[in-house]
Amino acid sequence: MFIKGNENNLTTNVVEFESYPDSFDDLHVFFISDIHRRVLSNKLIAKIPNKVDVIIIGGDLVESGVPLTRVRQNIKALSDIAPIYFVFGNNDYEVGKENLEDVLNESGVILLNNTAITFTSHKGDHIILLGVEDLSEKRDRLEHALGASSEGFKILVSHNPDIYDKISSEDQISLILSGHTHGGQIRIFGLGMYKKGRLHYLEKATMLISNGYGTTLIPLRLGAPAEAHYIKIKGTK
Repeated sequence: MFIKGNENNLTTNVVEFESYPDSFDDLHVFFISDIHRRVLSNKLIAKIPNKVDVIIIGGDLVESGVPLTRVRQNIKALSDIAPIYFVFGNNDYEVGKENLEDVLNESGVILLNNTAITFTSHKGDHIILLGVEDLSEKRDRLEHALGASSEGFKILVSHNPDIYDKISSEDQISLILSGHTHGGQIRIFGLGMYKKGRLHYLEKATMLISNGYGTTLIPLRLGAPAEAHYIKIKGTK
């Protein structure tokens, strides 16, 4: 179980959307959540394909007791690959929100604190990356993120997948990236506190819930492999 808790699996997900603007090339995303106490392994970094457009950290980069020097170390391991975007998870606040923000800002990480970033193609089409803070203590402000966005293909990053209950079809969010659940972390006879992470094709949006890279409370896993993701987003045409 300790070995399983320290694996370096890279899961590849290919998702197609009719709404994806054809003036953009396919979008290649490295997504990782729930790092917690782990140090990013060179074994994982070596598995990441050369083509990465954006890196998204889906919360719980740290937890109480993790030194901020480890944050710098982990960010440095990713910073030469592609621009990095970050949303807060519930455990990130344990080291002090301003303390973590200072380190991330110094490292060139773009914080998605209830806001949105827009990418524009040569034809004027938009891909919008929205991010909300964690739902704990009602820190999320989806309406602010949506208000900062324009019309276009929308990707929402939320540490907690329960954000799905707060979106509507009218928001026109195509893809949600989340973690938080650890896939149950320890599953006995296939059963766990949460469902195993996977890609969900839901009514209001497609949602990827990751098992996460690290662990919480104890560094053990069973039946919910540690993972990060290489996501290829493309149109159906």
